[in-house]
Amino acid sequence: MFGRWLGSRGQAGGRGGALAGIQVPRTAGVLSCRVLDPVSEPVRQAEFVVTDSVGRKVTAGETDPFGSLLATVPAGDYRLAVKAEGFTPFHGAATVTEGAHATLGDVTLQVAQPPQLPDPGDWDIEPNHSQIGFTARHIGLARIHGRFNTFAGAVRIADRMEDSAMHVIIDAASIDTNVQMRDDHLRSGDFLDVGRYPTLEFYSERFVHRGGNRWGVTGALTLHGVSRTVTLDTQYLGLGNGLEGETRAACRATTELHREDFTLTWQTMLARGIAVVGPSISIDLDIQIVPRG
Repeated sequence: MFGRWLGSRGQAGGRGGALAGIQVPRTAGVLSCRVLDPVSEPVRQAEFVVTDSVGRKVTAGETDPFGSLLATVPAGDYRLAVKAEGFTPFHGAATVTEGAHATLGDVTLQVAQPPQLPDPGDWDIEPNHSQIGFTARHIGLARIHGRFNTFAGAVRIADRMEDSAMHVIIDAASIDTNVQMRDDHLRSGDFLDVGRYPTLEFYSERFVHRGGNRWGVTGALTLHGVSRTVTLDTQYLGLGNGLEGETRAACRATTELHREDFTLTWQTMLARGIAVVGPSISIDLDIQIVPRG
């Protein structure tokens, strides 16, 4: 890909040579490579960071749909770090000279060993080290962050992880955005109506492995008396031990809810036609589970 633009690999030439057609500052050069998987397919959206000789970040980004990256940097010595979901990170070094193209060629990422899964059995969500948070758009520009302080849940890990199930119950009245007046409004009939619908519940028995440590957990979320199918984009973080030596497993998960899907339709408009509350809510979960008993 870069050959058409920059000439042959590693070629160092003037403005009419390797860098013909590319606007590069006089004291800079170009650093590039192509990121591939073990079967030589391009790895798109791999994250890369270029640091200088003392470890300062110079530039960063993602590979393009062809697995390629291209960075214009001042002449000097650099380290390139590349990482992608499900692969072991790559680290390489390159020297960039003025008006030249330095390339690491084809960089092959190796498949990473996925973290060990929890043992089959019943596990409970440990609330002291877990959080269920949310973010909503406010007046079209700011974001309001909140959480639910009281919840409980259980996960039944099957012999085959894909056959596992989970059930989470959230106390709707425990909503907390750190502003009492706003929290009282969120508990009212305009929003959660906690008098009629005291809990939110999520039940899933569909775990889909998406590669590496990524999973999709799909189930029914019941909110405000309405049930809808929701998928949690889940990153499994592996197993560890707590301060007392107990086994723990951890994950992060995100999803986006649309208020109208759950008949949470209260809205008011500012004078210039901007909605006070955005139509969608981002959910972020940090969960630790421990074996029951």
